[in-house]
Amino acid sequence: MRKAETPDSLKQPIHLRLLSMERGKKRWIMVLADLIVLPFALYTAYVLRFHDFWPVRFLEPAIWLFLWVPVFGIAVFIKLGLYRAVVRYMGSQAIWTVVAGVSILSLSLWAAAFVFRIQPFPRSIPINFALLAFVYVGGTRLLMRSYYHWLMNRFLEKESVLIYGAGSSGVQLAKALSGTHELCCIGFIDDDPSLWGSSVAGLKVFKPGQVQSLIQGRKIDSVLLAMPSATPKQRKRILNRLSNFPVHVRTVPPMHEIVSGESVVNLRDVAIEDLLGRDPVPPIKPLIDASVRNKVVMVTGAGGSIGSELCRQILKYEPKCLVLYELSEYALYSLEQEVSSLLSKKSYDVPYISMLGSVCDVPRIEDTIQRFQVQTIYHAAAYKHVPLVEHNVLEGIRNNTLGTLVLAKSAQKLGVERFVLVSTDKAVRPTNVMGATKRLAELILQDLATQSSNTIFSMVRFGNVLGSSGSVVPLFRKQIEEGGPVTVTHPDITRYFMTIPEAASLVIQAGSMAKGGDVFVLDMGESVPIVDLARRMIRLMGYEVCDDKHPDGDIEIIFTGLRPGEKLYEELLIGDDVIGTDHPKIMRALEEKLSSDDLQRVLSGIQYALDQHDSTEARFQLEKAVAGFKPSTAMVDWLAIDLVKQSEMR
Repeated sequence: MRKAETPDSLKQPIHLRLLSMERGKKRWIMVLADLIVLPFALYTAYVLRFHDFWPVRFLEPAIWLFLWVPVFGIAVFIKLGLYRAVVRYMGSQAIWTVVAGVSILSLSLWAAAFVFRIQPFPRSIPINFALLAFVYVGGTRLLMRSYYHWLMNRFLEKESVLIYGAGSSGVQLAKALSGTHELCCIGFIDDDPSLWGSSVAGLKVFKPGQVQSLIQGRKIDSVLLAMPSATPKQRKRILNRLSNFPVHVRTVPPMHEIVSGESVVNLRDVAIEDLLGRDPVPPIKPLIDASVRNKVVMVTGAGGSIGSELCRQILKYEPKCLVLYELSEYALYSLEQEVSSLLSKKSYDVPYISMLGSVCDVPRIEDTIQRFQVQTIYHAAAYKHVPLVEHNVLEGIRNNTLGTLVLAKSAQKLGVERFVLVSTDKAVRPTNVMGATKRLAELILQDLATQSSNTIFSMVRFGNVLGSSGSVVPLFRKQIEEGGPVTVTHPDITRYFMTIPEAASLVIQAGSMAKGGDVFVLDMGESVPIVDLARRMIRLMGYEVCDDKHPDGDIEIIFTGLRPGEKLYEELLIGDDVIGTDHPKIMRALEEKLSSDDLQRVLSGIQYALDQHDSTEARFQLEKAVAGFKPSTAMVDWLAIDLVKQSEMR
């Protein structure tokens, strides 16, 4: 006769069966436990009162109470919701539920003895019972919770983590982690000397200097930053310290964003702005209002990184109308959906217009400005990827330079109040066509400013923004997640970085300070070596850099060589003349400009080169117009080089 097969669930070890048991079964186990411990608590109350393990003379008159107490007690606990509490997450609320239930049961015990004249029935029995029942009922749950956590830590493969910050956020995080199947908290790290060596939420607090020994000795996989109130400089200092170790560093968002339920904690990788440590400067409201509030505002390149952030911030300050001007249909559609969602969550309603079009299209531009009576223009539309513009010289000039000319002249003709060009640090002593086209766009605005009495022209120059399309940061993160290698163009290359929201806010404020032809330069902080940024990102994501010192490392950094037109370092000023403004992060540069006649000759030469499809002549005209423009590479425009050379370049 064939033996019956054992169910798969019964083949599992006992500890795995306990961990995976259905919640309904666990509740029945707790009910059964209470059916046992409640009469035992009453018996123990008699034993303590009479100092006798079997006080028969006192137990016999009250024997029916031993049947009534568990039945009534279970009913009380069900009514109070004690069995709905998940034991492994049991906290103070569940304890108070036990206290309430035991108190009710104790009072009812005394009332029952009085009504049914049970004699003898000492008054200390209900008190003893209450204390003992609390210990037994609450204690069984605490024991089960401890046993459950011990099982998870003992038999489940969990990632060992340290929490940096033993404050309220760290404590709440530790409690949330205690019920997860993935993470096991070893202890806290804190900068406060008064906490060193103490115990917080049952976990030891270590010194920051012990991080290395903890990582090596306890095999720590991750460090979780639980310091939502830390300043950017404090976070940068901590991250610089942790970046020396191959440990995955993640941050904890504000506690209201942490998802409860199954105690899933929403952890994030370290934001690159944390490595920069820039202290944000609150916007100066009058500077924002001057160009935005109750104005018809138009943003070109509205679907781009800077353009879309400008739109988000402009909406907050309630313009009369916002015109979104964008060449890419998909980018405009995505922005339109986001704007609609943002406005649906706000108490105010801002009309917005989605316009598809090129900044080089004169009729389209003029019709848009005139139809909606635009008062402020933020011109962010540009081709900005250096190698792409090097390979497509004519389109780079057409869009970045002539597009700015078309838009600026239309603004001047139709009485726009303010025109702000979003420029770049690559316009300073450029080595590439993209930078030269942006500098020529600046020169155009400087010239128009001398001829305009109604429109105030200005330009705002800054470096790289974090998270923009083409930024190295998302590229590095993707390469690290894929296992490397991480590609850096040159070991000595450096860049300035700023967050997109900060850059957009400063652009708006700078434009309000303009008097005409102003070149504003944003304070970008310290220049960052790109290879150092790559190393820190690798380590903070939990990997070791593979190099000569660590041949067994996880991820290698390889140098690919400078791309066409790329510089080792960027500058923000052409000359040395710079003055401060009313904003600590915004400076005004005093720089030379072309005469109107010289500018017109250059623009005529560029237009001729465009008409002739001659990229070599077009770049030559840029060299004549832009002081300091020295191309770092030979001509690499796809239409100006032969097919053999194209194949070699790829």
